[in-house]
Amino acid sequence: MSRLAVVAAPVGRLLRDAFSSYLILIRLMIPALIVVKALDMAGGTHMLAGVLAPVMHLVGLPAETGIVWAAAMLTSIYTGLAVFADMDMQLSIAQVSVLGTMILVAHSLPVEGAVAKATGVSWPATLLIRLGGALSLGALLNLWYSATGTLQEPATMLWRPEVHDPSLAAWALTQLRALGMIFLIILGLMALLRLLKAVGIERLMHAALAPLLRVIGIGREATNVTIIGFTLGISIGAGLLIREARTGKMSARDIFLTMAFLGLCHSVIEDTLLILLMGADLTAILWARLAFAVIVTAALARLGRLIPVAP
Repeated sequence: MSRLAVVAAPVGRLLRDAFSSYLILIRLMIPALIVVKALDMAGGTHMLAGVLAPVMHLVGLPAETGIVWAAAMLTSIYTGLAVFADMDMQLSIAQVSVLGTMILVAHSLPVEGAVAKATGVSWPATLLIRLGGALSLGALLNLWYSATGTLQEPATMLWRPEVHDPSLAAWALTQLRALGMIFLIILGLMALLRLLKAVGIERLMHAALAPLLRVIGIGREATNVTIIGFTLGISIGAGLLIREARTGKMSARDIFLTMAFLGLCHSVIEDTLLILLMGADLTAILWARLAFAVIVTAALARLGRLIPVAP
């Protein structure tokens, strides 16, 4: 067999696997993105903000911040940031930290909820974990800041998103670019994972994460998926998450616990940096969120047969 054939065979398999994962993902994302845009144009964000207004008081935030969280939940963190910057509210670092943490736990729910459903986790379970988690962690942080009187100085937003073209055509072009970039990311991730496996680093990563995974009740088979979602996010790693779930290598219990953990704490690099630019405190938006995710997932693991996994 020629050298070209030796190289072409694994490259061909890599491209086929990446494209297969990509097709699974876009079949979920495109309908969800269209529905979200339609809801936003019909005033869905403002309606949700009205519902959230009384809730925001429970976590020590002004009612007006409800529209910031609503925008992030229905669309993305970037949209929430743009709304927050446009409102030009004067909040304390503690308040921004609470709001930012809630956004990190519950954002992009239509798309990420569809991904979770494709892995076998029901919509009610996803919404309960992420909305309930966001409100619970927000309330705990607010109680801590109120009791200790810390971080009460005014927050300073370090970056303001650029004003984008609001037209439908511009929105469509932006989504197409994002979807194209996702394929390249999936391809790169799959190539990296195969390289790590070939040189033995994957085995070391499994060993390093084994203690944490044992604490939260997740099996070794879910290690790679957990790493991808934890570092890069659910939307970016969605194709791989769904592919792994459908191979049958992961049990329904591991899938649920993995998605529960990632629902509470994912994309710790990009998303954390975005919220940090709002003027939030890193301890709250990263370490408190991670600790909360570990505790909640470990508690869910102890429920055993009560874990609600969709058929």
